[in-house]
Amino acid sequence: MVSYLQIENLTKSFGDRILFENISLGIGEGDRVGLIAKNGAGKTTLLNILADKEDYDSGRITYRNGLRVGYLEQSPSYPPELSVIEACFQSDNDTVRLIAEYEQALRANDPDRLQDLLDRMEHAKAWDYEQRAKQILSQLKINNFDQPVKELSGGQLKRLALANVLITEPDLLILDEPTNHLDIDMTEWLEEFLRRSNITLLMVTHDRYFLDRVCNQIVEIDDRTLYSYKGNYSYYLEKREERIEIHNAEIDRARNLMRTELEWIRRQPQARGTKAKYRIDAFAELQEKARREKAAGQVRLEVKSSYIGSKIFEAKGITKSFGDLKIIENFDYTFTRYEKMGIVGNNGTGKSTFIKMLIGEVKPDRGHFDIGETVKFGYYSQEGMQFNDQMKVIDAVRDIAEEISLGDGRKLSASQFLQHFLFTPETQHNYIYKLSGGERRRLYLCTVLISNPNFLVLDEPTNDLDIVTLNVLEDYLRNFKGCVIVISHDRYFMDKVVDHLLVFRGNGVIKDFPGNYTDYREWREAQEQKERNEQAEKSRQEIKKSSTEKRNPAENGKRRLSFKERKEMEQLETEIAALEEEKKTIETLLCSGSLDVAELTEKSKRLPEVNDLLDEKTLRWLELSEIEG
Repeated sequence: MVSYLQIENLTKSFGDRILFENISLGIGEGDRVGLIAKNGAGKTTLLNILADKEDYDSGRITYRNGLRVGYLEQSPSYPPELSVIEACFQSDNDTVRLIAEYEQALRANDPDRLQDLLDRMEHAKAWDYEQRAKQILSQLKINNFDQPVKELSGGQLKRLALANVLITEPDLLILDEPTNHLDIDMTEWLEEFLRRSNITLLMVTHDRYFLDRVCNQIVEIDDRTLYSYKGNYSYYLEKREERIEIHNAEIDRARNLMRTELEWIRRQPQARGTKAKYRIDAFAELQEKARREKAAGQVRLEVKSSYIGSKIFEAKGITKSFGDLKIIENFDYTFTRYEKMGIVGNNGTGKSTFIKMLIGEVKPDRGHFDIGETVKFGYYSQEGMQFNDQMKVIDAVRDIAEEISLGDGRKLSASQFLQHFLFTPETQHNYIYKLSGGERRRLYLCTVLISNPNFLVLDEPTNDLDIVTLNVLEDYLRNFKGCVIVISHDRYFMDKVVDHLLVFRGNGVIKDFPGNYTDYREWREAQEQKERNEQAEKSRQEIKKSSTEKRNPAENGKRRLSFKERKEMEQLETEIAALEEEKKTIETLLCSGSLDVAELTEKSKRLPEVNDLLDEKTLRWLELSEIEG
C-alpha cells in the first residue's frame, strides 16, 4: 500500500494543557479514517496542523511527494464580494491554479507555453471544472450560482466549501464535520459519493451511520493518546469496549495494590530509607493509576421532570406561509403524554418554524396550538447559545438552578450534573471563553436540562457534539420522564431516541410516520420501488398497445408462424422468464443494504439493462404472438 501521510510522535499543547502527546498515525492509499475524540481533545487542532494552518510542539509530519490534499475547515470563509461560482475558482488547488496559468498564457499569447498547458488541462479534466462545480453545488441544494457569498448563511458557506473540496478530486481529502448543515438527503448523497469514489479520507464527524458506512479505520484520541482500530464504527465500538474492560481491570488491580502498599507505608515508617525507596516510588505511581476514573463508568441519569398532565398540546388547523413559500397547511395533531417525536425534512421545509410556533415565538397565519396548563418547555435552539464569556462554567448553570431532582428525595448538584455531561471539576471552574465550540454547546444543553422542564424541544442538538456526549444525551432522553420533540439530521440519534416522525416534505406537506428514521427510510424505499414497478408495467402496456395499433389488420390471422419464428418465440419465453427472475433478484439485493460499493454499483448499472432487454424481448414476443393469434 502506498503511504500518503505519516505522523510521528506529534505533540501539541496550549500553555500547560496538553491536547495530545507523542501520537503516531499512518494513512495509506485507500484508507478512510474517521477521527473520534471528546470535545476539546484536539480533533480540529490536529486537522489544522495537518493542513499547515497551526503549529505543533514536536514530532514530524510527512506527506508523499506531489500528493494533492483537499481540506474542509469547520468554519470556512470567502471574500464577500464574490459570487458562488467565482468562489469555486478562488480555491487554492492545482486545477484552479492551472486554469489561471492557462488564462495568463492566453493573454500573453505564448504559443509554446499554451501547448504545454493545453496538455496539462486535458490530463486534469480542467475544462469540465465549472460543470462539475455546478453539479455538486446542485446536489448540496445551492442552485443560484450568481448569488453573492455575503448573502449566504453559515450552513450554505459550509456546503460551498464542501463542494469546492469535492470538485478537485484530491488524493487525500481531510474533512472537519462535513455533515453539519446538511439535511438527511444531502448527507446520504455525500455518503454514497464518498463510498463510490476511490478517494483517501481523513475526517472528523459525529454522524455514526456515516462513520460505519464510509470508514474502514477509526482512530480515537483519548487521554492525550491515539488509539487505532482497523475497521468501521461497529468494529471500533466492539474493540473499544474490550480496551476499556482491560483498562478498568488494571485500575481495580492498582487500587488493591495501593491498599496493600498504604498499609505497608503506614506500618513501616522506620523502613523508609534508601533500601525501601523503590517501594515509595512505586506507591506514588500506583496512587496516580488508582485515581484515574473508569472510562466506562457513566452512571445512568434518571431525572424526575416536573409533573405533566394528560393534556399536552393540540394543533388545530395550523397554516403558515412566507410569501409564496408554503410551510404548513391545515395541520392537525394531538400530542400524547410521554411522546418522543422526531422531525425530519430538507432544509427550508419549515421544521424550525413549526416548533417556534409551538412555543409561541412565531404566530401561525391561521389555526392555533392548545397547550396543557402543566406543560413546561425546555427549548434548545440553533440561535439560543448566548453566554457571558467572562463567567465560569459552573456559575452559568447555577444561575439557572443549584440542583436538579432525581425523585425519592434524591438530588444532584449543579456540579454533579455538569460532571455527568463530561465537564470535569477543573473545567467547571474555567471561564467560558476557554471552551471549544462543542463544549459551549454541551454547556448550553446543560442550562436547558437543569431547568427541570417536562417537555423538551430540541432544534439540532447534535451539531458539534462529540460522540461520547451524544451517548450521554441519548441515554438521558430515553429515560426522560416527559415529552420530547427533536429536530435532527443525525439518523443514528433519531433511531435511538424517537417513537415516530413528522416528515416535512415541503410545500406544506407533512407525513406522520409511526416508527424511527430507519423504519421510515425502508418504507420510503419500498414505496419508490413499487412506483418504479408500476411505471415499468405501464410502459410495457403502452408498448403492447402501440404494437397492436401498428400491425396490419389485413394480415391478421392470414399467416402462420414459420418454423424459425416459432423457435424464436419459444426462446423468447425462456429469456423473458430468466430476465424477470434476474430483475426480481437485483431489486431484492438493492433494497437489502447488504451490498458493498462495487456490488451496489454493478447491480445499479445492470437493472436498467435488464429492463431494456425485457421491453425489447416482450415487444418481439407480442409481435410473434399476434401473428400466431
